This record gives sequence, C-alpha cells and structure tokens, in this order.
Amino acid sequence: MPSTLQRYAPTLFVHLLILSLAGLLLSMPPPGQPSPLPTAFLLKQGIVFGLLVALFYANLRLAVPRLLYGRHAPLYLALLAGAVVAVLAVHQQLENGLRVPQLLAQAREDALNVNPWCAPRPHMQLGPADEPQFLNLSILLITVLVLGMGTTLAAVQKGQRDAESRQVLEQARLATELSLLKAQINPHFFFNTLNNIYSLTLIDGNQARAALHRLSRMMRYVLYETPADTTLLSQEVTFVRDYIELMHLRLTDEVQVTFQVPEPLLNAPIAPMLLLPYVENAFKHGVGASGPSHIFVALRQPDERTLALEVRNTLFPKQATLAEGGGIGLVNTLRRLELLYPGRYSLVVHERTPDNEYQVLLTLTLL
Repeated sequence: MPSTLQRYAPTLFVHLLILSLAGLLLSMPPPGQPSPLPTAFLLKQGIVFGLLVALFYANLRLAVPRLLYGRHAPLYLALLAGAVVAVLAVHQQLENGLRVPQLLAQAREDALNVNPWCAPRPHMQLGPADEPQFLNLSILLITVLVLGMGTTLAAVQKGQRDAESRQVLEQARLATELSLLKAQINPHFFFNTLNNIYSLTLIDGNQARAALHRLSRMMRYVLYETPADTTLLSQEVTFVRDYIELMHLRLTDEVQVTFQVPEPLLNAPIAPMLLLPYVENAFKHGVGASGPSHIFVALRQPDERTLALEVRNTLFPKQATLAEGGGIGLVNTLRRLELLYPGRYSLVVHERTPDNEYQVLLTLTLL
C-alpha cells in the first residue's frame, strides 16, 4: 500500500544508512594492509557486523523503551557497557580462532614477494603478527557508534509518537468540545424561537402556522447539518434567512430589518450555525419599545475564499457585548471560531458607533 510505504520509508532509510555505515567501516582494511584481504578477516568482520545489527535492534526495540524510558537509566547504561565488552570479547576470540593476525601478516609478505623490486613502504608492517588485543580501538568506536545512533533514533521515534498521540488527543478534545458547544447553542436558539412563536399564536394563527412550517425546516437543518463538521454556505444563508423571516413576523413597523446577500453567492464549506448567534443577538437587543430601531445584516464575499459578515442594530441600554458574555450563543460562537478557524478569522466589535449602533464585523477564510 502506498500510504504504508510512505509512512515507513523514512525509518527504513535511516536504518539502512546506519547499518551501511557500520558495514563500510568494518570492511575497511587495517592501515597498510594490501589487497586482497584474507577470507578469514572478512568472515570475522561479517560476524561482528551481524552481532552489531542484533545489538542495534535490541537496543532500539527493547533496551531503550523498557529501561531508559522505564526509569532504569543506571541499568540501561550498565547493559550498554556490557554489550560493548561482549563485542570486544567476541572480536578477540574470532581473531584467535580464525588466526586473523597471522593471515594478515602472511598476506603482507605475499604482496612483497610478488613485487620484490619494490622497497617496503614505511607504513607496511613486516614484523611478526601481532597478538589479538582485547581493546581493539576501531571495533570499540564502531560499537559505540552503532549503539549511540540506535539510542538517538529511539529517542527521535518516541518524540514523534508522543507528538502524534498529543495530536490525536487534541483532535478528540476539540471534537468533544465542539459537540458540547453545539449542544448548548441549539437549545438556546430553540428556546428563543419557541417563545417567539408562542407570542405569535396570540396575534395571528395563520402566521403562527407559517412560522411553525419555517421552524420545521430550520429544525431539519439543525438535525441533519449541524452534526457534520461543515455545511454549504448556501444552506447556512438559507437558515439565517429563515430565522430573520421568522423573527420579522412578530416585529412592528417601528423596526426596519435589512438582509443583504451577494449575488451570485459563491458556495464554500462553513461550520454550521456559526453566523446565527450574531444575528440572534441583534434581534434580542436591537429592538426596543421606546422608539424606532433597525437591524442590518449583510454578507459579503470579496473573493471565493473570504466571507464577511456585518451585523448592526440600534443600541439600547443593557446591550449585550461579546466581552461580557451576552448570551450562551455569543460566547460559544467565539470559542468555536478559536477552535475551527485559528488564525483564519477576524472579529471586530464596536459597542457604540457614531450612529448609536452596536456593530459586529466578522471575516472568515473558509478554504
């Protein structure tokens, strides 16, 4: 599967790079040793390489997760030291058993016999074969390198897993919080709307029935659209229009309501019921019995990725503000903006304009 290959390819590449480096270092001949190298030397280095591969994965998969991250650092360090000693001991035994020093010395002598007219180079060892040493500096450095890179790789992989786990938990938390916000917003909206319809039944039964029909359409939107993360902008606008028409039924001629929508409307995904609380707040606090008032709601689309909402209403005493938490819907809508559109929204509130209006300007980047 391509997705699986793409996920594990970087890890496989790093493993291959580390082990290839170890193999390359082990395959290098001793200083001054002519070619070809004895088969025993290559066999010895191959066995050491296999041992280092086993230690690399034991360190990566077992020692680091269970000991180092299991709060047993002293035991982990002791285990690493024991692994280094074990590799050095195995290397010494292999050199003795396979007679590698003697074979290397014989190979150097044979190389000189093939070319007797060439004077021995200063770096070429012509004396007797050295006895195998327990502390072989090159094997020590390669072993420490392999174990150290294994520990580093394990730490990097743990950091990546922790980051992925935090991301999954954050997404789950956001999903839960958004569900709770929706559960709070929806009853808040229906509580106000049903009160409006109840008042309308006392005035005009026909208009009340029309209002119930409009409300049923709005309920269908809430039931089938709000559970999803996004809905179409056209459906959200229709929902807001239905709400405005529903609210307008109970208003007197003293209240002027204006609703502007761009033509044509460019469809784009938007979080459901994101615009309603600002419109609802305007109707809740922008209508007074002391005199004429007006409510202005306008949607604009400077481009297909940007949506701008402007809501203005006549300012009356005790006007709700976003900062003061003027209603469950406003507080939760601000929280939804922070969760769903981080860095992609602008909200400006003018609590008193020169025209004695309360104004909300919201700009969203939808895509």
